[in-house]
Amino acid sequence: MALVLPLVVVNTLVHALPLFAVALAKAALPLARFRRACNAALTGLAESWIGANSAMMGWFTPTRFEIQAPPGLRVDGHYLVLANHQSWVDILVLQKVFNRRIPLLRFFLKRQLFWVPVLGLAWWALDFPFMGRYTHRQIARNPELGRRDMEATRRACMKFRDMPVSIMNFVEGTRFTADKHARQDSPYRHLLKPRSGGVAFVLGAMGDGLHSLLDVTIAYPGGRPTMADMMAGRVPEVRVLVRERDVPAELAAGDYQQDRPFRARFQRWMNGLWEQKDEDMARLLDAAAARGQA
Repeated sequence: MALVLPLVVVNTLVHALPLFAVALAKAALPLARFRRACNAALTGLAESWIGANSAMMGWFTPTRFEIQAPPGLRVDGHYLVLANHQSWVDILVLQKVFNRRIPLLRFFLKRQLFWVPVLGLAWWALDFPFMGRYTHRQIARNPELGRRDMEATRRACMKFRDMPVSIMNFVEGTRFTADKHARQDSPYRHLLKPRSGGVAFVLGAMGDGLHSLLDVTIAYPGGRPTMADMMAGRVPEVRVLVRERDVPAELAAGDYQQDRPFRARFQRWMNGLWEQKDEDMARLLDAAAARGQA
């Protein structure tokens, strides 16, 4: 960690300065062709930053990655990427798996993350959508809050229709812990219950414009790591399975909020994906355990 962390910080600053310069030029000259050129430059800088971080992790940590991914992924495609969520390390893993294989991953972020030093402005420059991410209780008290997030999702998806994009969604909505798993009474052995609303909004806004859905399962046979564990080389192995799925046409055109039968169908579909993911998770962990015993 004493070596990797300073290198990551330096890499971030080296890439952030030109990224901010391009972002300011894009904001100052809102011409369509110029903005497209700026978007390409911003994406290139972000991919270079991710590539350097991944390379440093490979050089200076012993973590072994086993990745199963389908062939034929496209850097000019439109993907919805769904994954289970256990740790902030998940983001580094996803970036390593997909960097320069599909369009830059863009996350729906909590609005408070805009104030993260350096990275908050970088996410803004790269058109990451910022949302309120209100709780069910907050929305029940003030339904307008929920409508704000829906409108932010719609605006972001309309922008993404005109550019190659990979929209990332951690469907569980929060990181897995044993305590959360118990409080939910989750029917899945390794996962929290999926939250379907965000996925439904994205499919409704750009379902016919999506290339496919990438369903990602991330397993840490050594236990759920922290970012400090990753930087310090305390993560022995990461196993990743990527399944490419078609976007169901019947689920890309419906009113999740108002149409109760449609919402029930959508939730059954999501639950089916999660049942498969739970089985995949068990296989990934069991295979790692069997190899360790051998």
